[in-house]
Amino acid sequence: MDLGIKGRTALVAGGSAGLGGASARLLAAEGVNLVVSARGEARLRAFAAEVASEAGVSVTPVAADHSTPEGRARLLAACPDPDILVISCSPPAYVDDLTTIAEAQWLEALSATFLGPIALMSAVLPGMEARGFGRIVNIGTVSGKAPWDRRVLSGAPRSALLNYVHAASKRFAASNVTLNTLLPGMFATEAAMARFGANGADAEAEMLSSARKMRIPAGRYGRPEELAQACLLLCGAQAGYITGQSLVLDGGATTSLV
Repeated sequence: MDLGIKGRTALVAGGSAGLGGASARLLAAEGVNLVVSARGEARLRAFAAEVASEAGVSVTPVAADHSTPEGRARLLAACPDPDILVISCSPPAYVDDLTTIAEAQWLEALSATFLGPIALMSAVLPGMEARGFGRIVNIGTVSGKAPWDRRVLSGAPRSALLNYVHAASKRFAASNVTLNTLLPGMFATEAAMARFGANGADAEAEMLSSARKMRIPAGRYGRPEELAQACLLLCGAQAGYITGQSLVLDGGATTSLV
């Protein structure tokens, strides 16, 4: 299926690995030119070179932290007018006791998962509106919809982001600019595999055991490319009538009708 985005430009913030990286790869495979950011420069440059070689598109690496004004300025200088914006980041840490979270921890989480994404969206939305095309996808967490005390540093700011995205989607819908959010549950990212494979453990076996303990109906963790396919769909030219949505991808674990 031709998604109608070949030759367009996507800014993928937090896209050198994990769910953001998987999404960047599929966008490149569709012929989309990329500007990809991450904090770790060495891995970012290796990723950009690999994807460019595989897909035959332009992939520009920008070492930047989009939770900071300086990082966002670097990103927007490299790609001021993207057609597509995908925002992802490493999730804040699990907490053992939500009553002991320090203010500094809240501020760090808010900068990475709420304030930073809003600033990036605000910077590119006017241009998208003027050109009559724009696709924005935030990669959040299912904890933004189904709160969990251990993930509150990630879930609470993402719940606020859902509110903003839904409100903004109404403002720009008539200009063929869409804003949506993906809410992943447990996925077999590189970081998750490394965590389960620590101390010589069988990572795949440990992950399957974890999925059973968490009672994930699919019986497994998600594959990053499964989320990336959903991201790709929302970035397509034909997706102009899907906006303001929050799509859960968690193997059926969340029990909710809305």
